Amino acid sequence: MLTPKTALAAMLCGALLATPALAEKADRDKPVNLEADSVTLDDIRKVSVYQGNVILSQGTLMLRADRVQVTQSDAGLDKVVATGRPVAFRQKLDGRDEFIEGFADRIEYDGKNSQLELIGQARLRRGSDELRGARISYNANTELYQVAGKTDASAPAGRVRAVIRPKPRTDQPASQP
Repeated sequence: MLTPKTALAAMLCGALLATPALAEKADRDKPVNLEADSVTLDDIRKVSVYQGNVILSQGTLMLRADRVQVTQSDAGLDKVVATGRPVAFRQKLDGRDEFIEGFADRIEYDGKNSQLELIGQARLRRGSDELRGARISYNANTELYQVAGKTDASAPAGRVRAVIRPKPRTDQPASQP
């Protein structure tokens, strides 16, 4: 049974975080571009490690990190692990003039399972709405979000924080003279 607090948290996650599912669909068909101070390529294992002021872009997606490790499979990009203080990404929402932004100490993306993990001081922001926690997980296949206030059982208790700003009301009657 949902308590009022649980219902509010569920509504917030649905409203704020369902938007990455609406990320610019055309981005998926664009090439992935990487820039860095240095790169190490392992052709046998199909692993590339980019270090120093790394910028990864794909269409409207922009990711900045200190270090990015990319693993490829025969099908293409398989896994991306980015670290930094913080790692930051920004991507346009599909059909809107609006962006979603994320920040964390580490961001992992598993292309096989469409799983995105923001780990360590994780934040997601859309407009003026924001969600914070130690870890934010999102699965694009199931459209399921999970937000944890602490990263593991041995960590001190943490809290999930959400900020929901009021939206301008459009149903207000015109003011009378």
